[in-house]
Amino acid sequence: QAEAWWSLRPLERPAIPVIAQAESAIDSFIAEKLHKQHLSQTSIAGRRTLIRRLYFDLHGLPPSYEETKIFESDARPDAYERLVDRLLASPRYGERWARHWLDIVHFGETHGYDKDKPRPNAWPYRDYVIRSLNEDRPYREFVLQQLAGDVLFPDTADGNEALGFVAAGPWDFIGHAEVPETKVDGQIARHLDRDDMVSTTMSTFCSVTAHCAQCHNHKFDPITQEDYYALQAVFAAVDRTDKAYDRDPQLAAHRRELTQTKATQQTELHQVEADIAKQCGTQLVDLDQRIEAAQKSSDSFPPEHGYHSQIEKSAACDKWVQLDFGQPVAIHRIAWNACHDDFNGIGSGFGYPQRFKIDVNQEGDSESTVTTVIDRTQADVANPRLEPQQVEFAPLTARYVRFTATRLAARQDDYIFALAELQVFNVDGKNIAKQAQVTATDSIEAPTRWGKANLVDGIYPQAASSKADVAGLTTEREHLIRQLVPVEIQQRAAAARKQLSETQQSLEALPPPQMIYAATIHTGQGAFRGTGADGGKPRLIHVLARGEVTKPLQLVEPGALSCIENLPHRFHETMDQAEGARRAALAKWITDATNPLTWRSIANRVWQYHFGRALVDTPNDFGRMGQLPTHPQLLDLLAADMRDEQSIKRLHRAIVLSATYRASSEAGSLQSGIDPAMVDADNQWLWRQHRQRLDAETIRDSILQVAGLLHLDMGGPSFQDFVIEKPEHSPHYEYQLHDAENPATHRRAIYRFLVRSQQQPLMTVLDCADPSMLVDKRNETISPLQALALLNNQLTLMAAQHFAARLTKLSDNVDEQIDVAWHDAFSRSPTDAERAIVREHVQTHGLPSLCRLILNLNEFVFAD
Repeated sequence: QAEAWWSLRPLERPAIPVIAQAESAIDSFIAEKLHKQHLSQTSIAGRRTLIRRLYFDLHGLPPSYEETKIFESDARPDAYERLVDRLLASPRYGERWARHWLDIVHFGETHGYDKDKPRPNAWPYRDYVIRSLNEDRPYREFVLQQLAGDVLFPDTADGNEALGFVAAGPWDFIGHAEVPETKVDGQIARHLDRDDMVSTTMSTFCSVTAHCAQCHNHKFDPITQEDYYALQAVFAAVDRTDKAYDRDPQLAAHRRELTQTKATQQTELHQVEADIAKQCGTQLVDLDQRIEAAQKSSDSFPPEHGYHSQIEKSAACDKWVQLDFGQPVAIHRIAWNACHDDFNGIGSGFGYPQRFKIDVNQEGDSESTVTTVIDRTQADVANPRLEPQQVEFAPLTARYVRFTATRLAARQDDYIFALAELQVFNVDGKNIAKQAQVTATDSIEAPTRWGKANLVDGIYPQAASSKADVAGLTTEREHLIRQLVPVEIQQRAAAARKQLSETQQSLEALPPPQMIYAATIHTGQGAFRGTGADGGKPRLIHVLARGEVTKPLQLVEPGALSCIENLPHRFHETMDQAEGARRAALAKWITDATNPLTWRSIANRVWQYHFGRALVDTPNDFGRMGQLPTHPQLLDLLAADMRDEQSIKRLHRAIVLSATYRASSEAGSLQSGIDPAMVDADNQWLWRQHRQRLDAETIRDSILQVAGLLHLDMGGPSFQDFVIEKPEHSPHYEYQLHDAENPATHRRAIYRFLVRSQQQPLMTVLDCADPSMLVDKRNETISPLQALALLNNQLTLMAAQHFAARLTKLSDNVDEQIDVAWHDAFSRSPTDAERAIVREHVQTHGLPSLCRLILNLNEFVFAD
C-alpha cells in the first residue's frame, strides 16, 4: 500500500530519545544508532579544523589566518555559535548555497542540444536564488515563487525572476524554433520539454521519480500514468523564452495599467473603424489591401533579408535553392533579386553568385525531365547589384525550379550564396512562388533576417519604390472617408486615434523593462509560436499510449500525485481559469503542510551538503528504488522543523552546532580495540565526520583568493571564461582562447556562464555538475587528471605567479614569505620541517614554483 512506504507516511514530529551526554536532539538520534551498532563517536575536532569546515561549508572560501587565530583564542563559551551566526549572516552564504540549488535544478545559460545557443537573460534567476537564501526566505514562499511567482507575487522582481526555475533546463532549439507544433517531431519536442518541467519540479521539491510514469504506470511507486500527464497539463501553456518584467513594483503596475488602457482603446478604435468600413464598402477594403502590400514592401528596405547559405572556405562549391509547387504547372518567366547587406561593406548584391544556372524539372529526379532555362556557369557574371533579373521562355510544365550557384560570392575571408527573392510566373502572369515549398542544400536560419522562407515572401530591396505608393494610397483613402463617412463618425475615429497615440507615447516613455529567461506564454512567430497565438490557452493533454504522441488516449485535467493521503490531487477549479492558476495550484499542493515529501526532501538535501552524504542517499528518489533513510526519525525531526519554522538557516544552525557535525574526521577505535571502519566502513552511522574534498567551485575560488585576485562583486550578467566562435549558428565555446589574466573573470564561480555542450575543462575534471542533468549529488573522484589539471591549468599557473608577486611585495625574506603563504593557503603556520623543505625548494626552483606546489597539495583541496 502507498501509505505503508516510509516517504509517503504523514509527517509527525518524533519523540527525542533520552541519551546521556547528548548535546542536541540531532546528537540523541545519532547516538542511539551508534549504541545499537556498538560504536561511539570520535572526539570534537580542533578549532582550526572547525573554522575551516564552517567557512568551506557556509561560504565556499577559506578563512583568513587572522580570523582563525582570533577564533582559536576566543575563550567565550559561545564563540562557536557566534561564528556560525556571523557566517550565516554574510552574503557569501547565499553565493555558496545557491550553487547547490542550481545543481539540483540543472540551471544552465545555453540551450543545449544541437545548436546550444546562449541564454543571455538567464542570470536573474541565479541572483534570485542567492538573494532568497541570504534573506532566509520562508521555504514555502521560495517554492511558490519558483512555480507561480507571476500569479502569487505579481508585479514583483522575485515573482518574475523565480520563474527561471521552470525554464532552467535544456531546450531543443531545432525542435521548437524550426519544427512547427503541427508536425510529429514538433509535438515530440514539446512533449519532452514538458517532461523536463515535470521531472525537474517533482525531483527538486518532492524527491520522486514521477517522470518514470510517462509510458506506463510507475513500476515501483504508486504513481499512475494519469498522474504524470496531469502534471504535464499543469505546464501545458508555458514555454521557455525571454520574459519582460519590471523590478520596480510601482513601475510594473503603471505599465500594466497603460497596457490595459491601450487594449481598451484599440477595441474602441476597431469598433469605429468597423463603422467606417460599413459606410465605405468594398472601395475601402481594396485600398487597405493595396496600402498593406505597399507598406510591406516599403518596410523591407534596407532588407538584409533573404536566403543565406552556409559559409564555405572555397568559392568552388555548388549550392542550390529549390521551389516545389506540389504538382506540375505551366510557367513562362522566372525573376530573381539580389540581397542588400552592409556586412563588411558589401552592400547591394550581397552573396550574388559569380556563376549559376536555373533548371526547371517537370517531375521526379529524372534528368530527361530537366530543362536549363539559363546557364551562366562557363564564365563569371557581373554583380547586378539591385537591378532586377529575369529570364523568359516558351511555356514549360514544371513542378520544381532550382537555382544553383556553381561559384560562390566572396564575403570576408570566405564564400556564400545569398538571394533576396525568387519569383516564378505562370502563363496567367501570376507569381506562384509564394505558395511553393522551399528547400536548399543548406541554410542559415536566423529569423527574421535570413531563412529559406524569406526567398518567396515578397520582401526584397527593389520593392522599396513602393514608399511613394503608400503615401499616395493613404491620401486616396482619407479622401474616400471624407466623402462617404458622416462627420460624427470621423470625429469619433480621430478622438480614438489620438487617445491611443497618447497612451502609446506614455508606454514608450517608460524605462525599458528587464528580461528574464523563464517560463511564460510565448507569442513568437514561425514554428515557435507557443500558445500566445491562441491567447495563452493551454494545450490539450492526453494520456499517451507507451508515451507516443501519435497514440493519444483520454484527456486529463491538471493535477498532481494521487498517492498523498488527504491531499486533493486534481485541480478541477483551474480548468476555466488563466494558465497560471494551474501552476499556482501545483505550488500550493507541493507546499501543503500535509505533504510529507516536500519537507523530507529539503531537510535531506541540507543534511547532505553538510556531511557529503544524505540521510537518504538517493536525494532525488524517495521511492522503492531509492535508498532507505539511515536515520528515519532524525529525518522526520528535521523535516518537521522545516515545515513548522520555514527557515533553512535555522536548519543549518541546528546541524552545525551539533556534536555530530563538529566531530573529528580522524578514525578512532572501539573499546575492544577494533577499528570502527571495520564495522562501518561507509560511516553511515556517523561515528566520525566525513572527510570531503572541496568541490570544483570552492577550489577555483580559493585559488583566486590566496593569489589576491578574487573579486567579490555580486550579481549581474555572468562572466564568460571562453571565446565564442560562430555565434550566429552553432556556437563553439573555446576555453583555450580565454585570457586567464582578465580581471572580469576573477569573480566567484557562481557567476560563471554555464555552457551545456562544452563545459569548462578544469571544472569538469574536478567533478563540477553537468548543467544538462539534474544533479542531486556530484561525483567525487580522485584521478591523475585532477593532479595534472591543477598543476598545468592556465588558471593555476597565472594564480601562482600573482601569489608569488604578492608575497615578494610583502617581504624579501624567504622564511617570512613561506609563513605568509602557509597562513593564506592553510590558515596555519608551517612546521619547522615544512619550512626547511620549502625553503630549499624556493632556493632551487623559485617562489612561483612554491606557490604552484601549494595549490596542488591535498591540504589545499580538502576541508579537513
